[in-house]
Amino acid sequence: MAQTQSISAAALQRARKANLQGLQHYERWEIEDAIEAFQEAIRSHPEEPEYHLNLARALARLGDFDAAKRALGSYIRYEPDRTLTERFEQLFGEGMDEVETLFTQRMTEKGLPLEMIGAAVQMWLEYRICIGSRPLVIRKPETWASALDYTIRKVNFQELSQREIADLYGVSPATVRAYHNDLVQTLDIMPCDYRYFRGDENPLDKLVEAAAMLEELEERFRRP
Repeated sequence: MAQTQSISAAALQRARKANLQGLQHYERWEIEDAIEAFQEAIRSHPEEPEYHLNLARALARLGDFDAAKRALGSYIRYEPDRTLTERFEQLFGEGMDEVETLFTQRMTEKGLPLEMIGAAVQMWLEYRICIGSRPLVIRKPETWASALDYTIRKVNFQELSQREIADLYGVSPATVRAYHNDLVQTLDIMPCDYRYFRGDENPLDKLVEAAAMLEELEERFRRP
């Protein structure tokens, strides 16, 4: 644990304000602004573990997992709750955990490409960071493995029904649905999500192109 330093009331207020702004940016997917705000909070109050954890969450959402782990390292340095620090320390291990091992085995057996399995690994890493200080309950690996498999398939248009996934992992469809919903809500996953889509052409690209074209046509239409 690092030695505690005296922090002025003004610095504490700046830190709280910056952290609140960062959380607001994070919820609106203004990730670069969120990162900047959390970094400002840390500069004002470097020993507050929450600010380091929030920075790690934002960096994970950005996809910069190396920087996210560095932020987690700072968080672990200041967080007094050993239950939390031990959970995050597991993210620095080189081997796969029991959830990753299970869905890797099942997805491989079903002939899914390595790229999709890698996307599931990424989703699981991002989830474990982005839940922050919320408890991570793993009663048995099948619960999370089934939901990760199901979610990655949906994003990549290689769906199996919740019943089929449930049978594959030996859980109930309700379990698949509940854990899938948690993943979607925590990570704010959308159809064809760029973070996890591994196809050659993402349909979202066409939507972006169409939106840009429509904006251009509207501008030309209003032009005198």
